[in-house]
Amino acid sequence: MTEASNSAIRAGYGQNMIITGEYDPGLSAKCANGTFVAKRFGDIAEYRGVPFAKPPVGELRWKAPVPPDDSDTVREAFYNGKTPMQTEWPTEQASFYPQGEDCLYLNVWKNLGDDTEKKPVMVFFHGGSYGWGGTADPMYDGKNFVKKQSDIILVTAGYRVGLMGFVDLSYFEGGELYPDAPNLGLLDQIEALRWVKRNISSFGGDPDNVTIFGESAGGGSVSLLPVIPRAKGLFRRVIAESGSVALTFSKEECREFSRRLMRESKAGSMQELIALSEDELRKINEKLNQYNNFPMRDGRLIPLDPYLPYKVGYTKDVDILIGTNAEEMNYWIGEIGGLIPFRFSIPVKFENDMKLLPPSDRKRVKRFTDSFKGHSMWRMARFYDEMMFRLPAVCQAESHDKNGGRAYMYYWTVESALPLRKACHAVELAYVFGNLDETIYTGEPADEALSDTVMQMWTNFARTGDPSANGVEWERYSADTRATMVFSAEPHTEYDVLSERRKLLMPLLSHMINPSYATLDYNVPFVRKTIALGLAAAAGIAGATLLTVFALKKSGKKRG
Repeated sequence: MTEASNSAIRAGYGQNMIITGEYDPGLSAKCANGTFVAKRFGDIAEYRGVPFAKPPVGELRWKAPVPPDDSDTVREAFYNGKTPMQTEWPTEQASFYPQGEDCLYLNVWKNLGDDTEKKPVMVFFHGGSYGWGGTADPMYDGKNFVKKQSDIILVTAGYRVGLMGFVDLSYFEGGELYPDAPNLGLLDQIEALRWVKRNISSFGGDPDNVTIFGESAGGGSVSLLPVIPRAKGLFRRVIAESGSVALTFSKEECREFSRRLMRESKAGSMQELIALSEDELRKINEKLNQYNNFPMRDGRLIPLDPYLPYKVGYTKDVDILIGTNAEEMNYWIGEIGGLIPFRFSIPVKFENDMKLLPPSDRKRVKRFTDSFKGHSMWRMARFYDEMMFRLPAVCQAESHDKNGGRAYMYYWTVESALPLRKACHAVELAYVFGNLDETIYTGEPADEALSDTVMQMWTNFARTGDPSANGVEWERYSADTRATMVFSAEPHTEYDVLSERRKLLMPLLSHMINPSYATLDYNVPFVRKTIALGLAAAAGIAGATLLTVFALKKSGKKRG
Protein backbone atom coordinates (compact mmCIF):
# COMPACT_ATOMS: atom_id res chain seq x y z
CA MET A 1 0.00 0.00 0.00
CA THR A 2 1.45 3.39 -1.00
CA GLU A 3 1.86 6.44 1.20
CA ALA A 4 -0.47 8.26 -1.21
CA SER A 5 -3.16 5.66 -0.47
CA ASN A 6 -2.57 6.04 3.26
CA SER A 7 -2.89 9.80 2.97
CA ALA A 8 -6.10 9.50 0.94
CA ILE A 9 -7.66 7.31 3.61
CA ARG A 10 -6.62 9.73 6.37
CA ALA A 11 -7.91 12.68 4.34
CA GLY A 12 -11.36 11.08 4.22
CA TYR A 13 -11.85 11.68 7.93
CA GLY A 14 -14.40 14.14 9.17
CA GLN A 15 -16.86 14.64 12.00
CA ASN A 16 -20.57 14.28 11.43
CA MET A 17 -22.24 17.49 12.60
CA ILE A 18 -25.70 18.27 13.89
CA ILE A 19 -27.96 19.75 11.21
CA THR A 20 -30.12 22.64 12.41
CA GLY A 21 -31.26 23.94 9.05
CA GLU A 22 -32.88 22.35 6.03
CA TYR A 23 -31.92 18.95 4.70
CA ASP A 24 -33.13 16.58 2.00
CA PRO A 25 -35.78 14.31 3.56
CA GLY A 26 -35.24 11.85 0.68
CA LEU A 27 -31.73 11.23 2.02
CA SER A 28 -32.71 10.95 5.67
CA ALA A 29 -33.50 7.98 7.87
CA LYS A 30 -35.33 8.54 11.16
CA CYS A 31 -33.96 6.11 13.74
CA ALA A 32 -34.51 5.71 17.46
CA ASN A 33 -31.26 7.53 18.26
CA GLY A 34 -31.66 10.33 15.73
CA THR A 35 -32.31 11.20 12.11
CA PHE A 36 -29.31 10.59 9.87
CA VAL A 37 -28.76 12.30 6.53
CA ALA A 38 -26.78 10.56 3.79
CA LYS A 39 -24.48 11.67 1.03
CA ARG A 40 -25.75 10.93 -2.47
CA PHE A 41 -23.66 9.33 -5.22
CA GLY A 42 -25.91 9.08 -8.25
CA ASP A 43 -28.69 6.71 -7.20
CA ILE A 44 -26.79 5.54 -4.10
CA ALA A 45 -27.42 6.93 -0.63
CA GLU A 46 -24.46 6.36 1.66
CA TYR A 47 -24.85 6.73 5.43
CA ARG A 48 -21.52 6.63 7.25
CA GLY A 49 -20.69 6.86 10.93
CA VAL A 50 -24.09 6.01 12.39
CA PRO A 51 -23.68 5.20 16.11
CA PHE A 52 -25.19 1.89 17.22
CA ALA A 53 -23.99 2.06 20.85
CA LYS A 54 -22.75 4.58 23.36
CA PRO A 55 -19.02 5.29 23.07
CA PRO A 56 -17.20 2.56 25.08
CA VAL A 57 -15.08 5.06 26.99
CA GLY A 58 -14.65 6.13 30.60
CA GLU A 59 -16.77 3.87 32.81
CA LEU A 60 -17.77 1.83 29.74
CA ARG A 61 -14.20 0.90 28.81
CA TRP A 62 -13.93 -2.92 28.65
CA LYS A 63 -17.65 -3.17 29.35
CA ALA A 64 -20.41 -4.69 27.23
CA PRO A 65 -21.84 -2.20 24.71
CA VAL A 66 -24.75 -0.03 25.83
CA PRO A 67 -27.53 1.01 23.40
CA PRO A 68 -27.51 4.69 22.43
CA ASP A 69 -30.06 7.03 23.98
CA ASP A 70 -33.15 7.86 21.98
CA SER A 71 -32.88 11.22 20.26
CA ASP A 72 -34.68 13.58 17.90
CA THR A 73 -31.42 15.16 16.71
CA VAL A 74 -30.79 15.45 12.98
CA ARG A 75 -27.18 14.65 12.12
CA GLU A 76 -24.93 14.21 9.10
CA ALA A 77 -23.92 10.67 8.18
CA PHE A 78 -21.08 11.68 5.87
CA TYR A 79 -17.96 10.22 7.51
CA ASN A 80 -16.87 6.92 9.00
CA GLY A 81 -16.62 6.56 12.72
CA LYS A 82 -13.10 6.05 14.00
CA THR A 83 -11.25 2.82 13.35
CA PRO A 84 -10.83 0.67 16.47
CA MET A 85 -7.43 0.94 18.13
CA GLN A 86 -4.77 -1.10 16.27
CA THR A 87 -1.27 -1.00 14.83
CA GLU A 88 -1.03 0.53 11.37
CA TRP A 89 -0.51 -2.25 8.84
CA PRO A 90 -0.15 -2.13 5.01
CA THR A 91 -2.84 -4.68 4.17
CA GLU A 92 -5.27 -3.30 6.76
CA GLN A 93 -6.19 -0.07 5.01
CA ALA A 94 -8.61 1.05 7.72
CA SER A 95 -5.68 1.18 10.16
CA PHE A 96 -4.55 4.41 8.46
CA TYR A 97 -7.86 6.10 9.23
CA PRO A 98 -7.98 7.98 12.57
CA GLN A 99 -8.32 5.54 15.45
CA GLY A 100 -9.88 5.65 18.88
CA GLU A 101 -11.84 3.92 21.61
CA ASP A 102 -15.00 5.59 20.34
CA CYS A 103 -15.43 3.21 17.39
CA LEU A 104 -18.91 1.66 17.56
CA TYR A 105 -20.41 2.95 14.32
CA LEU A 106 -21.89 1.41 11.21
CA ASN A 107 -22.41 2.38 7.57
CA VAL A 108 -25.49 1.80 5.39
CA TRP A 109 -25.90 1.82 1.61
CA LYS A 110 -29.19 1.81 -0.29
CA ASN A 111 -30.14 2.23 -3.95
CA LEU A 112 -32.60 5.09 -4.30
CA GLY A 113 -33.65 3.86 -7.74
CA ASP A 114 -35.16 0.65 -6.38
CA ASP A 115 -38.62 0.83 -4.82
CA THR A 116 -38.71 -2.75 -3.51
CA GLU A 117 -40.50 -2.82 -0.18
CA LYS A 118 -38.86 -4.52 2.80
CA LYS A 119 -35.50 -5.04 1.15
CA PRO A 120 -33.22 -7.90 2.25
CA VAL A 121 -30.48 -6.69 4.60
CA MET A 122 -26.86 -7.84 4.56
CA VAL A 123 -24.57 -6.93 7.49
CA PHE A 124 -20.82 -7.37 7.01
CA PHE A 125 -18.24 -7.82 9.79
CA HIS A 126 -14.64 -7.25 8.68
CA GLY A 127 -11.67 -9.53 9.23
CA GLY A 128 -8.22 -8.76 10.61
CA SER A 129 -7.25 -11.50 13.09
CA TYR A 130 -9.50 -9.89 15.70
CA GLY A 131 -6.80 -7.25 16.10
CA TRP A 132 -7.09 -5.16 12.94
CA GLY A 133 -9.61 -3.87 10.42
CA GLY A 134 -12.40 -1.34 10.19
CA THR A 135 -15.26 -0.07 8.08
CA ALA A 136 -13.12 2.68 6.54
CA ASP A 137 -11.30 0.09 4.42
CA PRO A 138 -12.12 0.93 0.77
CA MET A 139 -12.45 -2.80 0.05
CA TYR A 140 -15.74 -2.68 1.98
CA ASP A 141 -17.19 0.38 0.26
CA GLY A 142 -20.74 -0.64 -0.62
CA LYS A 143 -21.63 1.62 -3.54
CA ASN A 144 -20.78 -0.87 -6.30
CA PHE A 145 -22.52 -3.66 -4.40
CA VAL A 146 -25.91 -1.94 -4.10
CA LYS A 147 -25.60 -0.39 -7.55
CA LYS A 148 -25.65 -3.90 -9.04
CA GLN A 149 -27.85 -5.49 -6.36
CA SER A 150 -30.32 -2.66 -6.08
CA ASP A 151 -32.84 -4.32 -3.75
CA ILE A 152 -30.24 -5.00 -1.03
CA ILE A 153 -29.57 -2.81 2.00
CA LEU A 154 -25.88 -3.23 2.85
CA VAL A 155 -24.50 -2.52 6.33
CA THR A 156 -20.87 -2.65 7.50
CA ALA A 157 -20.34 -2.49 11.25
CA GLY A 158 -17.28 -1.82 13.37
CA TYR A 159 -16.36 -3.56 16.60
CA ARG A 160 -13.60 -3.39 19.21
CA VAL A 161 -10.49 -5.42 18.40
CA GLY A 162 -7.18 -6.30 20.01
CA LEU A 163 -6.51 -4.89 23.47
CA MET A 164 -9.90 -3.18 23.67
CA GLY A 165 -12.03 -6.01 22.30
CA PHE A 166 -10.57 -9.38 23.26
CA VAL A 167 -8.63 -9.46 26.53
CA ASP A 168 -9.00 -11.58 29.64
CA LEU A 169 -8.82 -9.18 32.60
CA SER A 170 -9.49 -11.80 35.28
CA TYR A 171 -5.80 -11.80 36.24
CA PHE A 172 -6.01 -8.17 37.41
CA GLU A 173 -7.25 -7.18 40.84
CA GLY A 174 -10.87 -6.19 40.28
CA GLY A 175 -10.96 -8.03 36.96
CA GLU A 176 -14.00 -10.02 38.05
CA LEU A 177 -16.04 -6.88 37.34
CA TYR A 178 -15.14 -7.18 33.64
CA PRO A 179 -16.37 -10.67 32.74
CA ASP A 180 -17.26 -9.72 29.17
CA ALA A 181 -13.80 -8.39 28.27
CA PRO A 182 -12.57 -11.57 26.50
CA ASN A 183 -15.38 -11.34 23.91
CA LEU A 184 -16.37 -7.69 23.72
CA GLY A 185 -15.97 -7.54 19.94
CA LEU A 186 -18.65 -10.20 19.53
CA LEU A 187 -20.96 -8.36 21.94
CA ASP A 188 -20.42 -5.21 19.85
CA GLN A 189 -21.53 -7.13 16.78
CA ILE A 190 -24.65 -8.31 18.59
CA GLU A 191 -25.43 -4.74 19.63
CA ALA A 192 -25.02 -3.62 16.00
CA LEU A 193 -27.51 -6.31 14.97
CA ARG A 194 -29.93 -5.16 17.67
CA TRP A 195 -29.70 -1.65 16.26
CA VAL A 196 -30.34 -3.01 12.76
CA LYS A 197 -33.35 -4.97 14.00
CA ARG A 198 -34.81 -1.83 15.55
CA ASN A 199 -33.97 0.72 12.86
CA ILE A 200 -33.30 -0.79 9.45
CA SER A 201 -36.91 -0.38 8.30
CA SER A 202 -36.23 3.38 8.25
CA PHE A 203 -33.81 2.69 5.39
CA GLY A 204 -36.29 0.40 3.60
CA GLY A 205 -34.83 -2.82 4.96
CA ASP A 206 -36.66 -5.88 6.25
CA PRO A 207 -35.65 -6.48 9.90
CA ASP A 208 -36.87 -10.06 9.59
CA ASN A 209 -34.61 -10.88 6.64
CA VAL A 210 -31.08 -10.12 7.79
CA THR A 211 -28.01 -12.00 6.54
CA ILE A 212 -24.72 -11.59 8.36
CA PHE A 213 -21.49 -12.18 6.48
CA GLY A 214 -17.80 -11.78 7.07
CA GLU A 215 -14.33 -12.92 6.06
CA SER A 216 -11.49 -14.30 8.21
CA ALA A 217 -12.17 -13.00 11.74
CA GLY A 218 -15.48 -11.80 10.31
CA GLY A 219 -16.17 -15.33 9.06
CA GLY A 220 -15.27 -16.64 12.49
CA SER A 221 -17.61 -14.09 14.06
CA VAL A 222 -20.63 -14.99 11.95
CA SER A 223 -19.93 -18.67 12.65
CA LEU A 224 -19.95 -17.98 16.40
CA LEU A 225 -22.97 -15.68 16.55
CA PRO A 226 -25.47 -18.52 15.82
CA VAL A 227 -24.24 -20.41 18.91
CA ILE A 228 -24.74 -17.41 21.25
CA PRO A 229 -28.24 -17.31 22.81
CA ARG A 230 -28.38 -13.51 23.08
CA ALA A 231 -27.93 -13.25 19.29
CA LYS A 232 -30.90 -15.51 18.58
CA GLY A 233 -33.49 -13.96 16.27
CA LEU A 234 -31.28 -11.10 15.09
CA PHE A 235 -30.45 -12.67 11.71
CA ARG A 236 -31.77 -15.33 9.39
CA ARG A 237 -28.75 -16.36 7.35
CA VAL A 238 -24.95 -16.55 7.58
CA ILE A 239 -22.18 -16.35 4.97
CA ALA A 240 -18.79 -17.29 6.44
CA GLU A 241 -15.76 -16.70 4.22
CA SER A 242 -12.53 -18.34 5.43
CA GLY A 243 -13.58 -18.32 9.06
CA SER A 244 -15.19 -20.74 11.49
CA VAL A 245 -15.59 -21.56 15.18
CA ALA A 246 -12.03 -22.95 15.04
CA LEU A 247 -10.73 -19.36 15.17
CA THR A 248 -11.09 -19.25 18.95
CA PHE A 249 -8.78 -19.59 21.94
CA SER A 250 -8.96 -21.45 25.21
CA LYS A 251 -8.57 -19.49 28.45
CA GLU A 252 -5.01 -20.77 28.69
CA GLU A 253 -4.19 -19.52 25.20
CA CYS A 254 -5.55 -16.08 26.16
CA ARG A 255 -3.33 -15.88 29.22
CA GLU A 256 -0.15 -14.80 27.40
CA PHE A 257 -1.77 -11.58 26.22
CA SER A 258 -2.91 -10.76 29.77
CA ARG A 259 0.55 -11.41 31.21
CA ARG A 260 2.16 -9.13 28.68
CA LEU A 261 -0.46 -6.45 29.28
CA MET A 262 0.37 -6.50 32.99
CA ARG A 263 4.06 -6.15 32.20
CA GLU A 264 3.73 -3.39 29.59
CA SER A 265 1.14 -1.36 31.52
CA LYS A 266 2.81 -1.86 34.92
CA ALA A 267 -0.74 -2.18 36.25
CA GLY A 268 -1.74 -4.87 38.73
CA SER A 269 -5.30 -3.73 39.24
CA MET A 270 -8.19 -2.62 37.09
CA GLN A 271 -8.14 0.73 38.85
CA GLU A 272 -4.61 1.32 37.55
CA LEU A 273 -5.49 -0.01 34.09
CA ILE A 274 -8.60 2.16 33.77
CA ALA A 275 -6.54 5.21 34.76
CA LEU A 276 -4.40 4.90 31.61
CA SER A 277 -5.15 7.39 28.86
CA GLU A 278 -6.26 6.39 25.37
CA ASP A 279 -2.86 7.43 24.04
CA GLU A 280 -1.05 5.26 26.60
CA LEU A 281 -3.25 2.31 25.68
CA ARG A 282 -2.61 2.88 22.00
CA LYS A 283 1.15 2.66 22.58
CA ILE A 284 0.73 -0.50 24.66
CA ASN A 285 -1.48 -2.00 21.99
CA GLU A 286 1.21 -1.42 19.37
CA LYS A 287 3.61 -3.50 21.45
CA LEU A 288 1.05 -6.23 22.06
CA ASN A 289 -0.85 -6.35 18.77
CA GLN A 290 1.11 -9.40 17.64
CA TYR A 291 -0.23 -11.32 20.66
CA ASN A 292 -3.90 -10.60 19.94
CA ASN A 293 -6.41 -13.01 21.35
CA PHE A 294 -9.17 -14.60 19.34
CA PRO A 295 -12.60 -14.96 21.01
CA MET A 296 -12.28 -17.01 24.18
CA ARG A 297 -14.06 -20.32 24.66
CA ASP A 298 -15.09 -19.27 28.14
CA GLY A 299 -18.05 -21.62 28.66
CA ARG A 300 -20.10 -18.49 29.30
CA LEU A 301 -20.64 -16.72 25.98
CA ILE A 302 -18.90 -19.31 23.80
CA PRO A 303 -19.14 -23.04 24.58
CA LEU A 304 -15.96 -24.88 25.49
CA ASP A 305 -16.74 -26.99 22.40
CA PRO A 306 -17.95 -24.39 19.87
CA TYR A 307 -18.88 -27.10 17.35
CA LEU A 308 -21.41 -28.59 19.78
CA PRO A 309 -24.34 -26.24 19.04
CA TYR A 310 -24.03 -27.19 15.36
CA LYS A 311 -23.89 -30.87 16.27
CA VAL A 312 -27.05 -30.82 18.42
CA GLY A 313 -29.19 -28.67 16.13
CA TYR A 314 -29.17 -25.42 18.12
CA THR A 315 -28.30 -23.50 14.93
CA LYS A 316 -30.79 -25.27 12.63
CA ASP A 317 -33.08 -22.25 12.15
CA VAL A 318 -30.28 -20.29 10.46
CA ASP A 319 -29.28 -20.92 6.82
CA ILE A 320 -25.52 -21.17 6.37
CA LEU A 321 -23.23 -20.65 3.38
CA ILE A 322 -19.59 -21.32 4.21
CA GLY A 323 -16.35 -21.86 2.33
CA THR A 324 -12.60 -21.44 2.10
CA ASN A 325 -9.85 -20.79 -0.41
CA ALA A 326 -7.47 -23.35 -1.91
CA GLU A 327 -4.22 -21.86 -0.60
CA GLU A 328 -5.29 -19.81 2.42
CA MET A 329 -1.87 -19.82 4.06
CA ASN A 330 -0.07 -18.27 1.09
CA TYR A 331 -1.57 -14.93 2.14
CA TRP A 332 0.93 -14.80 5.01
CA ILE A 333 3.90 -14.74 2.63
CA GLY A 334 3.16 -11.05 2.26
CA GLU A 335 2.02 -10.49 5.83
CA ILE A 336 5.25 -11.64 7.50
CA GLY A 337 7.67 -10.03 5.09
CA GLY A 338 8.27 -12.41 2.18
CA LEU A 339 9.11 -15.97 1.31
CA ILE A 340 12.22 -16.32 3.49
CA PRO A 341 10.50 -15.43 6.79
CA PHE A 342 7.55 -17.59 5.73
CA ARG A 343 9.87 -20.50 4.97
CA PHE A 344 11.41 -20.35 8.44
CA SER A 345 8.31 -19.41 10.45
CA ILE A 346 5.85 -22.06 9.33
CA PRO A 347 8.04 -25.01 10.46
CA VAL A 348 8.29 -23.39 13.89
CA LYS A 349 4.53 -23.35 14.27
CA PHE A 350 4.30 -26.84 12.82
CA GLU A 351 6.80 -28.38 15.23
CA ASN A 352 5.20 -26.74 18.24
CA ASP A 353 1.74 -27.89 17.16
CA MET A 354 3.00 -31.41 16.65
CA LYS A 355 4.25 -31.51 20.25
CA LEU A 356 0.64 -31.32 21.41
CA LEU A 357 -0.55 -34.29 19.37
CA PRO A 358 -0.43 -37.93 20.45
CA PRO A 359 1.79 -40.24 18.34
CA SER A 360 -1.15 -41.72 16.45
CA ASP A 361 -2.27 -38.29 15.27
CA ARG A 362 1.27 -37.27 14.36
CA LYS A 363 1.33 -40.30 12.09
CA ARG A 364 -1.80 -38.99 10.38
CA VAL A 365 -0.11 -35.66 9.80
CA LYS A 366 3.00 -37.35 8.42
CA ARG A 367 0.90 -39.38 5.99
CA PHE A 368 -0.66 -36.13 4.84
CA THR A 369 2.58 -34.17 4.37
CA ASP A 370 4.30 -37.15 2.74
CA SER A 371 1.60 -37.18 0.09
CA PHE A 372 2.93 -33.91 -1.37
CA LYS A 373 5.99 -33.22 -3.45
CA GLY A 374 8.07 -30.10 -3.13
CA HIS A 375 9.46 -28.04 -0.28
CA SER A 376 8.29 -28.90 3.23
CA MET A 377 6.93 -25.37 3.82
CA TRP A 378 4.26 -25.96 1.16
CA ARG A 379 3.34 -29.30 2.71
CA MET A 380 2.91 -27.62 6.08
CA ALA A 381 0.99 -24.74 4.54
CA ARG A 382 -1.49 -27.17 3.00
CA PHE A 383 -1.85 -28.86 6.39
CA TYR A 384 -2.87 -25.53 7.95
CA ASP A 385 -5.22 -24.79 5.03
CA GLU A 386 -7.08 -27.90 6.11
CA MET A 387 -6.88 -27.65 9.90
CA MET A 388 -7.48 -23.93 10.41
CA PHE A 389 -9.85 -23.27 7.52
CA ARG A 390 -11.39 -25.93 5.26
CA LEU A 391 -12.12 -28.84 7.61
CA PRO A 392 -13.66 -26.69 10.37
CA ALA A 393 -15.96 -25.25 7.68
CA VAL A 394 -16.79 -28.78 6.49
CA CYS A 395 -17.56 -29.81 10.07
CA GLN A 396 -19.89 -26.86 10.57
CA ALA A 397 -21.73 -27.48 7.29
CA GLU A 398 -21.99 -31.23 7.83
CA SER A 399 -23.20 -30.90 11.42
CA HIS A 400 -25.67 -28.20 10.47
CA ASP A 401 -27.16 -30.32 7.68
CA LYS A 402 -27.40 -33.46 9.81
CA ASN A 403 -29.47 -31.59 12.38
CA GLY A 404 -32.05 -30.03 10.11
CA GLY A 405 -30.29 -26.86 8.95
CA ARG A 406 -29.73 -25.68 5.39
CA ALA A 407 -26.03 -25.53 4.46
CA TYR A 408 -24.13 -24.60 1.31
CA MET A 409 -20.39 -24.93 0.79
CA TYR A 410 -17.88 -23.39 -1.63
CA TYR A 411 -14.20 -23.84 -2.48
CA TRP A 412 -12.40 -20.88 -4.08
CA THR A 413 -9.64 -21.64 -6.63
CA VAL A 414 -9.39 -18.36 -8.57
CA GLU A 415 -5.84 -17.15 -8.05
CA SER A 416 -4.25 -13.83 -7.19
CA ALA A 417 -1.79 -12.31 -9.64
CA LEU A 418 0.60 -11.58 -6.77
CA PRO A 419 3.69 -13.84 -6.78
CA LEU A 420 3.18 -17.15 -4.95
CA ARG A 421 -0.16 -16.12 -3.44
CA LYS A 422 -2.38 -18.38 -5.62
CA ALA A 423 -5.94 -18.72 -4.22
CA CYS A 424 -4.94 -17.15 -0.92
CA HIS A 425 -6.84 -15.88 2.09
CA ALA A 426 -8.97 -12.77 1.31
CA VAL A 427 -8.53 -12.98 -2.48
CA GLU A 428 -12.31 -13.27 -3.00
CA LEU A 429 -13.21 -10.00 -1.25
CA ALA A 430 -12.87 -7.75 -4.30
CA TYR A 431 -15.21 -10.09 -6.19
CA VAL A 432 -17.79 -10.15 -3.40
CA PHE A 433 -18.01 -6.36 -3.07
CA GLY A 434 -17.60 -5.62 -6.76
CA ASN A 435 -14.64 -3.35 -5.96
CA LEU A 436 -12.63 -4.68 -8.88
CA ASP A 437 -9.84 -2.11 -8.64
CA GLU A 438 -9.05 -2.91 -5.01
CA THR A 439 -6.07 -5.08 -5.94
CA ILE A 440 -4.36 -5.38 -2.55
CA TYR A 441 -5.11 -9.14 -2.51
CA THR A 442 -5.84 -9.90 -6.17
CA GLY A 443 -2.76 -8.17 -7.62
CA GLU A 444 -4.77 -7.07 -10.66
CA PRO A 445 -8.37 -5.95 -11.25
CA ALA A 446 -10.84 -8.73 -10.52
CA ASP A 447 -12.83 -10.26 -13.37
CA GLU A 448 -16.14 -8.41 -13.61
CA ALA A 449 -18.18 -11.32 -14.97
CA LEU A 450 -17.10 -13.61 -12.15
CA SER A 451 -17.68 -10.83 -9.62
CA ASP A 452 -21.22 -10.36 -10.94
CA THR A 453 -21.89 -14.08 -10.49
CA VAL A 454 -20.47 -14.15 -6.96
CA MET A 455 -22.46 -11.07 -5.93
CA GLN A 456 -25.61 -12.56 -7.42
CA MET A 457 -25.06 -15.81 -5.52
CA TRP A 458 -24.38 -14.05 -2.21
CA THR A 459 -27.43 -11.81 -2.58
CA ASN A 460 -29.73 -14.58 -3.83
CA PHE A 461 -28.83 -16.48 -0.70
CA ALA A 462 -29.74 -13.40 1.35
CA ARG A 463 -33.04 -13.02 -0.48
CA THR A 464 -34.27 -16.62 -0.43
CA GLY A 465 -31.76 -18.96 1.18
CA ASP A 466 -30.81 -20.44 -2.22
CA PRO A 467 -27.56 -19.08 -3.76
CA SER A 468 -28.15 -20.51 -7.25
CA ALA A 469 -27.66 -17.76 -9.86
CA ASN A 470 -26.97 -16.96 -13.49
CA GLY A 471 -27.94 -20.44 -14.64
CA VAL A 472 -25.65 -22.15 -12.13
CA GLU A 473 -27.45 -24.41 -9.66
CA TRP A 474 -25.89 -24.55 -6.22
CA GLU A 475 -26.83 -27.77 -4.44
CA ARG A 476 -27.19 -27.98 -0.70
CA TYR A 477 -24.31 -29.53 1.21
CA SER A 478 -24.93 -32.85 2.91
CA ALA A 479 -22.84 -35.68 4.32
CA ASP A 480 -24.24 -37.89 1.56
CA THR A 481 -23.21 -35.89 -1.52
CA ARG A 482 -20.89 -33.16 -0.11
CA ALA A 483 -21.91 -30.95 -3.05
CA THR A 484 -19.51 -27.99 -3.21
CA MET A 485 -19.51 -24.93 -5.48
CA VAL A 486 -16.00 -24.64 -6.87
CA PHE A 487 -15.19 -21.07 -7.88
CA SER A 488 -12.94 -21.19 -10.92
CA ALA A 489 -13.16 -19.30 -14.22
CA GLU A 490 -16.44 -21.21 -14.64
CA PRO A 491 -18.12 -21.90 -11.26
CA HIS A 492 -19.29 -25.51 -11.08
CA THR A 493 -20.30 -28.22 -8.63
CA GLU A 494 -17.96 -30.94 -7.41
CA TYR A 495 -18.71 -33.67 -4.90
CA ASP A 496 -16.62 -34.46 -1.82
CA VAL A 497 -13.78 -32.10 -2.70
CA LEU A 498 -10.40 -33.36 -1.45
CA SER A 499 -12.06 -36.37 0.14
CA GLU A 500 -8.82 -38.14 1.10
CA ARG A 501 -7.64 -35.11 3.02
CA ARG A 502 -10.96 -34.94 4.84
CA LYS A 503 -10.94 -38.61 5.83
CA LEU A 504 -7.35 -38.46 7.03
CA LEU A 505 -7.39 -35.19 8.99
CA MET A 506 -10.94 -34.68 10.22
CA PRO A 507 -10.25 -36.59 13.49
CA LEU A 508 -7.70 -33.90 14.40
CA LEU A 509 -10.28 -31.11 14.69
CA SER A 510 -10.69 -31.83 18.40
CA HIS A 511 -7.21 -30.39 18.96
CA MET A 512 -8.50 -26.93 17.94
CA ILE A 513 -5.34 -26.04 16.01
CA ASN A 514 -5.38 -22.28 15.48
CA PRO A 515 -3.05 -19.30 15.02
CA SER A 516 -2.17 -19.01 18.71
CA TYR A 517 1.04 -17.08 19.30
CA ALA A 518 2.20 -19.82 21.67
CA THR A 519 2.86 -22.01 18.64
CA LEU A 520 5.34 -19.45 17.31
CA ASP A 521 7.72 -20.02 20.20
CA TYR A 522 11.12 -20.49 18.57
CA ASN A 523 12.38 -23.04 21.09
CA VAL A 524 12.04 -26.02 18.76
CA PRO A 525 14.62 -28.39 17.25
CA PHE A 526 14.21 -26.85 13.81
CA VAL A 527 15.33 -23.46 15.08
CA ARG A 528 18.18 -24.84 17.16
CA LYS A 529 19.47 -26.46 13.98
CA THR A 530 19.03 -23.18 12.12
CA ILE A 531 20.97 -21.37 14.84
CA ALA A 532 23.85 -23.76 14.31
CA LEU A 533 23.69 -23.21 10.57
CA GLY A 534 23.51 -19.47 11.08
CA LEU A 535 26.57 -19.42 13.31
CA ALA A 536 28.48 -21.64 10.92
CA ALA A 537 27.55 -19.49 7.93
CA ALA A 538 28.39 -16.30 9.85
CA ALA A 539 27.55 -13.54 7.38
CA GLY A 540 26.23 -16.02 4.83
CA ILE A 541 22.64 -16.54 3.76
CA ALA A 542 21.72 -18.91 6.63
CA GLY A 543 22.89 -16.36 9.18
CA ALA A 544 21.06 -13.58 7.39
CA THR A 545 17.91 -15.64 7.28
CA LEU A 546 18.15 -16.43 10.98
CA LEU A 547 18.40 -12.72 11.75
CA THR A 548 15.32 -12.14 9.57
CA VAL A 549 13.32 -14.70 11.49
CA PHE A 550 14.23 -13.31 14.89
CA ALA A 551 13.69 -9.76 13.70
CA LEU A 552 10.26 -10.86 12.60
CA LYS A 553 9.41 -12.08 16.08
CA LYS A 554 10.77 -8.94 17.71
CA SER A 555 9.06 -6.50 15.34
CA GLY A 556 5.61 -7.96 15.85
CA LYS A 557 4.69 -8.81 12.28
CA LYS A 558 1.04 -9.62 11.89
CA ARG A 559 -0.02 -13.20 12.28
CA GLY A 560 -3.11 -15.05 11.12
